[in-house]
Amino acid sequence: MDIDILLALQQFRNGIGGSLAEFLSKMTFFGELTVIPVLLAIVYWCISKKYGTYLMIGWGGNRLINGGLKVTACAYRPWIRDARIIPYGNSMETATGYSFPSGHSMNAATVFGGGVVRKDVPRSLRIVLAIIVLLIAFSRIYLGVHTPQDILVGMAAGLVMMWATVRLMRWVETHPGKDWIVACIGIGLAAAIAVYAALKPYPADYNAEGKLLVDGAKMANDTYKGVGWCSGILLGWILERRFVGFSTEVPMIRRLTRLVTGVLSYYAVNLILCSQIKNWIGGPAGIILSCFVQMFYIAFLYPLCLKYTEKPDP
Repeated sequence: MDIDILLALQQFRNGIGGSLAEFLSKMTFFGELTVIPVLLAIVYWCISKKYGTYLMIGWGGNRLINGGLKVTACAYRPWIRDARIIPYGNSMETATGYSFPSGHSMNAATVFGGGVVRKDVPRSLRIVLAIIVLLIAFSRIYLGVHTPQDILVGMAAGLVMMWATVRLMRWVETHPGKDWIVACIGIGLAAAIAVYAALKPYPADYNAEGKLLVDGAKMANDTYKGVGWCSGILLGWILERRFVGFSTEVPMIRRLTRLVTGVLSYYAVNLILCSQIKNWIGGPAGIILSCFVQMFYIAFLYPLCLKYTEKPDP
């Protein structure tokens, strides 16, 4: 049934040309793992620290859930299950890891769906955000890289996690001295998922030529990324609360300065330092540490720099 739906969409896509596919390719871009951390950082540093914190913690939890489900289900991508499925353009390049559930759909449910589940967000904006979530999720099946159940479960799990994060952050506000409990539980869960992904057996199916269809150990890399990102967010969050306490209630020119210097410095850390970490250490440990550094920089190190470089308001 799921493959039949993808084949029908593929036939429709080929019949009308690439205009709709190109639009949806642009939409899927906003759910990619290279884009999400930058969006989170911009909100956290420049728009609303409180809302950005909520999004980051929710996203960290979603990446753990996604990684755990992927290495548990070990669902192959559609084009591996059926050679008739031909993904559009270069969409296979960002379709990493196992297929179930859709990581792009869960990312969309975090960054954009995070506003949908909050009653304090204006209704008109919630509708717009919901449409964006649906477009990103639909793009994954239209481009041929996920099945309908992949995106439906991805969206549902992501939205439930953000709903739970709303309540978690309210609890932290009323119990500010117990925030370390949240961090410890989250980091402990991340460590458990990393061990689970490293030790569990993976399917080993071969094609007619005797070639391994999917390398399970390689597919688990997305899970290790989630472990690093979640741990970096939680530790950075605790340290920022204890030792920095920066604010986004600053003049617009200062927000713009933060935006430019923050994004440029993040890319320097990500493309230079984190790449070297993966090369030096290698394997799952290199992936976890490099991703940890990415989000630890966003959550704590850059705000710490702001504390010592920004002049106090007159």
